[in-house]
Amino acid sequence: MTSISVDTPGGRASGTHGKYEATMFAARGIASTRGDAVYRVFEALDELVTIIEEARGVPMTSGCVVPRGDVLELLDEVRDAIPGELDDAQDVLDRRDEIVGKAQHEAEQALNKADAQAEQLVTETQSEADRLLAEAKARAERMVADAEHQAERTVAAGRAEYEELVGRAQDEAERMLQAGRMSYERAIEEGEVEQARLVSQTEVVQASHAESARVIDAAQAEIDQLRSECDAYVDGKLGEFEDLLTHTLRSVGKGRSRLHTPMVGANNGYRE
Repeated sequence: MTSISVDTPGGRASGTHGKYEATMFAARGIASTRGDAVYRVFEALDELVTIIEEARGVPMTSGCVVPRGDVLELLDEVRDAIPGELDDAQDVLDRRDEIVGKAQHEAEQALNKADAQAEQLVTETQSEADRLLAEAKARAERMVADAEHQAERTVAAGRAEYEELVGRAQDEAERMLQAGRMSYERAIEEGEVEQARLVSQTEVVQASHAESARVIDAAQAEIDQLRSECDAYVDGKLGEFEDLLTHTLRSVGKGRSRLHTPMVGANNGYRE
């Protein structure tokens, strides 16, 4: 037996032994090869703890004497039972600079690819936005042109209707004036004839003059009434035509305003 010194503070080995027992109990439930290897590591460590706890102490020190062969054999078992993942982990640590560099290179490539895709996406989005804007502008121009054509047709129709109404009103006024004039002339003639027949009779002459004046006044009142009705009819039609023209011009103005407003908003949104 070879004596070696091992520090074993009081009570520490016992607590460590209890931890290894709990770990070993948990390891017994693992059925795989890796679990068996880990179990063997804990078992060997438990045996080392038992050897140290039962070793003969060196007087006047905290050291003890343990059998070298048994300890080395247990350490070999621990080393053989250690999973190969630890070597792989060490290889990873040894090659960490290479792995980190490769990861950085791949990250840069991925970033460059993402930037290229983002630029392509921005370009495609910009092209699509330009196309949509051009289509919207063309459509708005067509709508404005259609509205202007419709307004022109409406104005032309209103002007034609206005001219027709004015012509009809003038014809009706002329007819009514002619009828009134003819009625007035007939009344004058009748009055003159009656006046000539009753020229010798003062009272009859006065009555004839009164009747003639009454007939003339009635004819003039009828003419004035017909003229007033004709003027009111023409004025009403002109008012309706004015309202139609005002509504049409307001619709055209709103259409042009909507045409310019979305285009300015779209350009501002694209700059953002």
